[in-house]
Amino acid sequence: MNQKFYSLPEEKQRAILNAGFHVFSQNTYKNSPMREIAETAGISKSLLFHYFHNKKELYLYLWTFCAEITIEEMKKSGCYQQTDLFESMESGKNAKLRLMRMYPDMGTFAVKAFCEEDPEVCREIRGSMDRYIQIHASAKLENLNPDDFIPGIDLKMMYKDMYLASEGYLWEKMKLGNLNIDEMERDFSELLSFWKKIYLKKGKAEYHDD
Repeated sequence: MNQKFYSLPEEKQRAILNAGFHVFSQNTYKNSPMREIAETAGISKSLLFHYFHNKKELYLYLWTFCAEITIEEMKKSGCYQQTDLFESMESGKNAKLRLMRMYPDMGTFAVKAFCEEDPEVCREIRGSMDRYIQIHASAKLENLNPDDFIPGIDLKMMYKDMYLASEGYLWEKMKLGNLNIDEMERDFSELLSFWKKIYLKKGKAEYHDD
């Protein structure tokens, strides 16, 4: 990527990123033309190629941007430092929703990118996804107090269960073309309430409901 992209005003950078998120979220990697991304961003195709040398470079940059800005926003929210898992998840949910309001197609792009099968990009996407999941999970799990949860619970398996349920929810919404942020906020609040009831000790669950 040409470093001149970073010298652009933030508003222009965001327009290019949102254009990439939008076009790639509507099509497969192969069927997402750079011309359409440039038109959506309001710039010429030659200028887009000036900032990103080819489609793969732009695609992987968007993927990395998703992961890094999400981690950065979650750090700012304090969710990695919290010892209460569900307060941490609530903070994380709010951080992600703030980002989705700034970049409306970012969530759909991220889910589609993870499921992308084009050999030009899929191996790098899957590899980086595994690393980011490990970073995310480790940061969440290391601060947990096992005494807060029902006896004998496997905390790693519990977290994996919640993670996969969240990803399944996003995938289902994406297939239906319905990533409505306000609806997602309500649905995830209901999921968090449900998980508290099944995973926390009774006294802890009642405390959370107060």
